Amino acid sequence: MLTSRRPSSRLLPSIALLAGAVVWGLIWYPYRVIDAAGVGGVTATLITYGLAFLFGLGPLWPVLRRTRPSFWFVALALAAAGTNIGYVLGTLDGVVMRVLLLFYLSPLWTVLLSRLLLGERLSRAGAGVIALSLAGAFVMLWRPELGLPWPSGTAEWVGLGAGVCFALTNVLIRRTAHIEIEQKVMAVFLGVICMAPLIAWLRGESPLEQAVSAGAGTWLLLAVVAGVLLVVNLVVQYGITFLSANAAIALFLFELVVAAISSWWLAGEVMGVKEWAGGAMIIAASLFSGHLEAPADETPAGRPSGG
Repeated sequence: MLTSRRPSSRLLPSIALLAGAVVWGLIWYPYRVIDAAGVGGVTATLITYGLAFLFGLGPLWPVLRRTRPSFWFVALALAAAGTNIGYVLGTLDGVVMRVLLLFYLSPLWTVLLSRLLLGERLSRAGAGVIALSLAGAFVMLWRPELGLPWPSGTAEWVGLGAGVCFALTNVLIRRTAHIEIEQKVMAVFLGVICMAPLIAWLRGESPLEQAVSAGAGTWLLLAVVAGVLLVVNLVVQYGITFLSANAAIALFLFELVVAAISSWWLAGEVMGVKEWAGGAMIIAASLFSGHLEAPADETPAGRPSGG
């Protein structure tokens, strides 16, 4: 079990989250390739998460057999579904840079939700790290010609909503410490599997028709993405379990740096001075994320400060 031994320091959980950020900063590309092959965003998400669930059943079964559904288990599944489906749809249907900016307003929601559900409090240094992270995102992603970062269409509202769900998911992973990591990973997959058909119907997608018409190469790519999703979700949930929700958000912001570099490398999008400057600010915030937890004496009695 991944939770059987608590790490002696925050280094390993931090590395786990940074690894997850790298994967999520790259995963937009295979989903774009799949979409170009005729498999829509919701259908691709349903298939990849469905396959990831099937891939995980065998190796994770000894832990999964002890799963007992509860309110928090269902809440985690629904929040994760909103995060993952919303992220894919937002980046496929909208202006990617604006969607990412709205998605990564999630530290604001995390501060509120972690205080409400976890009793976590920020130190002054931690508040500075959050501010540095958000400032880096604004410097890196804001474009004057596109206006202020306020949702201007369905895709952007989806991106903002996915960011709220992302913050809630991270907080719920910490809140459900009594549920084992492997069980929470499968809850994430189940949430997408249950919600994707409804969203596909609302969008007019036909998952069965698209799945049948997909070629062998597309199915191979779907299977590879599914395997990556299984591994990265286990790694990320391990990291979140042993770090505060606010520290996790700051580390996740490193994804923006990876996305900027990968979009330049794979899609020919050129990075300018502000992209590099914003990326440097986000990296700095990630390096100082250990200051996001308030000292023990500032934490409400009876509630752990996290990490």
